[in-house]
Amino acid sequence: MGKVIAEMSMSLDGFITGPTDSAESLFAGVDRLHQWIYGLASWRAPHGLEGGETNADDEIMAESWQNTGAILMGHRMFEHGEEPWGDNPPFHVPVFVVTHHAREPLVKAGGTTFFFVTDGVASAMEQAKAAAGDKDVSVAGGANVIQQLLRAGLLDEIQLHLIPVLLGTGTRLFEDTGSDPIELECTRVVASANVTHLRFRAAT
Repeated sequence: MGKVIAEMSMSLDGFITGPTDSAESLFAGVDRLHQWIYGLASWRAPHGLEGGETNADDEIMAESWQNTGAILMGHRMFEHGEEPWGDNPPFHVPVFVVTHHAREPLVKAGGTTFFFVTDGVASAMEQAKAAAGDKDVSVAGGANVIQQLLRAGLLDEIQLHLIPVLLGTGTRLFEDTGSDPIELECTRVVASANVTHLRFRAAT
């Protein structure tokens, strides 16, 4: 049976976006956090690009792509990403968008279909798990969706790609996880020159 895994690149001071919700500022911060990905063979292939580096970072990224059967994300992430992703988004699996804005499924090339779920994150997760089957559900963000899943106990694992930069402002991944401590068990640490990969299992 697949797992539910939240996976995010995060600055050393805990931010996962730029300082505002405008597309320009948001992606300015995100671009710095994702620079370690862009040259990897496992990132380039789903984007229709050839070549790329093969190293420990690439192995971790490839693992994520190979094991993912569905993706869950928030409306804001979809809204800011829809245009840059274009007609052939890199996901190639069903994507479930948690939103208050009902609309028909959006079918894209390459096997990506966006489904818009208006009755909450738990319902979106249930649908994503059904679509994923034996594979994992990857939670792509944003922070609010991940916080909701943490508070509800719906995450199995969290994988953080920690970037050695201090953004100083933006959206913090763990800004609001509730008043009770949430125990996590570190199951893997892989460090390279540009990023440290931390994998945690949610305590049961």
